[in-house]
Amino acid sequence: MSHLTIDQKKAIFTKYGGSATNTGSVEAQVAHITQRISQISSHLQANKHDHSTQRGLMRLVGQRKRLLAYLQKHNLQGYRALIEQLGLRK
Repeated sequence: MSHLTIDQKKAIFTKYGGSATNTGSVEAQVAHITQRISQISSHLQANKHDHSTQRGLMRLVGQRKRLLAYLQKHNLQGYRALIEQLGLRK
């Protein structure tokens, strides 16, 4: 299972947070977590009995859900734009 490289993280934070150093932006955090979720999901498809990674995946999904709920409450237009860009909630 490969982790995100520094360059990949910078690209995500630049695209969704405005700059590479804006790691606190809710949109950037959701995009980063979504990328990690997709990597972990592909790992779990090949390793079905990796229960500790499965627990970590569920933790990340819950964290993303909480961040999206916060964003929906405080910035509905930003929430709708983000889920459209990331392809969530089809």
